[in-house]
Amino acid sequence: GSGSREFSGPPAAPRSPPAPGRIVLVESVPEGMAPSAGRAPNPSTFDAWLGLLGTAARSVDIASFYWTLTNEDTRTHEPSAAQGERILAELLRLPGRGVAVRVAVSAPSAKAPLDDLRALERSGAAVRAVDLPRLTGGVLHTKFWLVDGVHLYVGSANMDWRSLTQVKELGAAVYNCSCLAQDLGKIFEAYWALGVPDASIPAPWPDNYSTAFNMETPLELALNDTAAAVYFSSSPPPLCAAGRTRDLDALLSVIDGAEAFVDVAVMSYLPTTEFSRPERFWPAIDERLRKAVFERGVRLRLLAGCWRHSRASMFPFLKSLAAVADNHTHYDVEVRLFLVPTSAAQARIPFARVNHNKYMVTEKAAYVGTSNWSGDYFERTAGSALVVAQPGGGAGTFRERLQDVFERDWGSQYSVDIGDSSTSGNRIL
Repeated sequence: GSGSREFSGPPAAPRSPPAPGRIVLVESVPEGMAPSAGRAPNPSTFDAWLGLLGTAARSVDIASFYWTLTNEDTRTHEPSAAQGERILAELLRLPGRGVAVRVAVSAPSAKAPLDDLRALERSGAAVRAVDLPRLTGGVLHTKFWLVDGVHLYVGSANMDWRSLTQVKELGAAVYNCSCLAQDLGKIFEAYWALGVPDASIPAPWPDNYSTAFNMETPLELALNDTAAAVYFSSSPPPLCAAGRTRDLDALLSVIDGAEAFVDVAVMSYLPTTEFSRPERFWPAIDERLRKAVFERGVRLRLLAGCWRHSRASMFPFLKSLAAVADNHTHYDVEVRLFLVPTSAAQARIPFARVNHNKYMVTEKAAYVGTSNWSGDYFERTAGSALVVAQPGGGAGTFRERLQDVFERDWGSQYSVDIGDSSTSGNRIL
């Protein structure tokens, strides 16, 4: 990175021109979902993670919400947990071959299984639980990996076997890009610093956590041989060091920059808070989307996840957004629900079978985040997002790939118009 200082780990090798950065869209498609005809599948989250573990030579840092990579953790006997079990086994081998493993995890709740984290510690990994409930009133909800200070993954997938085979996930893997990896590393170091007993949030953060890459001055580089302007945003605001764009500001700026369309896929969308009491109305994102539609004539399509844990209040808010486009207006808004098909056996897997994506794509930029779109995630909860502006065309661009995924899901048999769905309580009929 331009003038960024290394402040942990071994000193960087002398800078030779880095191999050009490569960015790959990776996703988890739940077992039993029909592949799209005529579309090459994107690499799987499992293959991307396995590849990252295979290349790790010095260090692996993982920022995570919780760990349930085995059948033991979920008290299931599900063959599809094998992928998560393989990832855990590979992670447990790393310290033995000299790779430093650090895991920052949200302070476990009373019911969260700890077996994976204890096994990691026994293997020689360093694990720190970040007590965000005490520090910010939220949780550490982010999901990213850093490998050798040059490769990274960020996206919706938790350290959970279900995130590999039973939940629909989307993320980005970036290879051979020390500037981006070291910048995301500063966000990791902030979590790491907060993972010691009785930690407090520094105000301001020391200089070595600050960044030059943000909404105003993104990192300009070639990704997949195409010019891109890139930065990472972070939430909540108290965890943002100098120069770091707040995640809500990043998200709103992507909406504000759109002139043609905004396509959103997110598991939960609520112009309210969900977890703080009392719940509050929180229209920041909803208002900005309506403004884009109304003032600039932007086409908005929103694809929300729908499962048995969806909040009942989400559906009327989604219908209200869709209602902006009634027959007498020229406004272009559509809202659909994405339903992951579920067999009787799959229905018994707890907290599975949902579209867990958290991304947005416009004609100018891709935004891949780790947060659901409701108030607490941006005000109290630790999350992060990758913003990639690639206004130029070209089928190889990450933005185009993300657009393709959205079009595939929007037009698929699993997507239903919010107007066609009757919701009873929080179940869709």
